Amino acid sequence: MIVVDTNIICYRWIPSSYSPDAEKALTKDADWIAPLLWRSEFRNALAGAIRQNLITLAVANDIADKAEWHFVNHEFAVSSRAVLDLIANSACSAYDCEFVALAEEQRVPLITLDRQILHAFPEVAVSLEEFVGD
Repeated sequence: MIVVDTNIICYRWIPSSYSPDAEKALTKDADWIAPLLWRSEFRNALAGAIRQNLITLAVANDIADKAEWHFVNHEFAVSSRAVLDLIANSACSAYDCEFVALAEEQRVPLITLDRQILHAFPEVAVSLEEFVGD
């Protein structure tokens, strides 16, 4: 089991240069979990893709359906106290700290490309490249 941040989720379902590594991560460990926040962030990424005419509304709906199906019973609420403790000891956003808090709570790695998270939480955060072994 691994925690994946919203960027990794996006790379898995919205084509990008990082999509092959996201696919490798899914092959390596398909048990992806995320805090409930991922849905809002993912919808925002889809909104950007729609507005930039990169995908149609129909495609965005299909992507959302597939991603949401993957996370059925794999979404978690996180403790505000845990998130606030992480905020107090880093420069990371509350959003980022939700993913860190879940990884710490579940005692699993957080897979990310976010340099700030990687720097602030090296004990739990692992880069996507390192995780897939590139």
